[in-house]
Amino acid sequence: MTSVILTDGGMGQELLRRSSTPPTPLWSARVLMDEPDLVRELHVEFIHAGARVITLNTYAATPERLAREGAGDMFQTLQKRGIDLARAARDATGDCAIAGCLPPLFGSYAPALTISYEDTLDIYRRIVAEEADHVDLFLCETMASADEGRAAATAAAESGKPVWVSWTLADDGPQARLRSGETLAAASAALGSLDIAARLVNCSRPETVDAAIDALKALGGTIGAYANGFTGTDALKHGGTVEVLHARHDLDPAAYAGFALGWVENGLDIVGGCCEVGPSHIAALRDRLLAAGHTISGVPHA
Repeated sequence: MTSVILTDGGMGQELLRRSSTPPTPLWSARVLMDEPDLVRELHVEFIHAGARVITLNTYAATPERLAREGAGDMFQTLQKRGIDLARAARDATGDCAIAGCLPPLFGSYAPALTISYEDTLDIYRRIVAEEADHVDLFLCETMASADEGRAAATAAAESGKPVWVSWTLADDGPQARLRSGETLAAASAALGSLDIAARLVNCSRPETVDAAIDALKALGGTIGAYANGFTGTDALKHGGTVEVLHARHDLDPAAYAGFALGWVENGLDIVGGCCEVGPSHIAALRDRLLAAGHTISGVPHA
């Protein structure tokens, strides 16, 4: 049996489900503004469910998204609020690590960078500067192209904190390809000599993760996956709202835990959940892992 790092699930969809306001292009950043207690409470629920790594709820608090919605001056305020709420949840519950969040800058599943690599790197450096002193590692997540992942990982590595890079895979077409069409192997190779603590895939269908296991294992080192529970993601366009996306009805906590347990049994070291994977899913996964004889571990934190 193995030691497995269990992460939290998806914050955004769960927060919008609990929120009293309709979805906006600012997505979960709006909840940070208007209903911060929901964020802290959800972090607490994920920790109680067994997560030993939680991620800042700052996925939508990027300079571009905020400026597009007329809230550019809220960048530092929302970053600080996301940090404070995650730390408050940890203080209230006990042992877990906090991951800084380096998300796609221009919306999920959009592989084409709309600005230069250098400008992209500069924006990621701005986010790292806000988070670095308050997190235990950086998670570059839902990276849809090799350049996007390289820019985020470069900025994160400059902090001296451990760096996890997680790519989102196309759910249709050739196996183990990013939404840009690049192979997972090429995206990993693009990281060059950067010191990467873990390589993962996320926000793809569980079946897509299944098909990518061999390619993920071929990257070597610590590897992981956390899938989404969407029926599909093609309907979400730049600047749109997540109300166009729909949850699967066949991916209840038991079904999701079955997928993730299979990933662990095939050699993955880190598992958790992404969009539409809530605390009940993580709790079910924790129980299945323990019942199978695995141990659940975390990562060092300050």
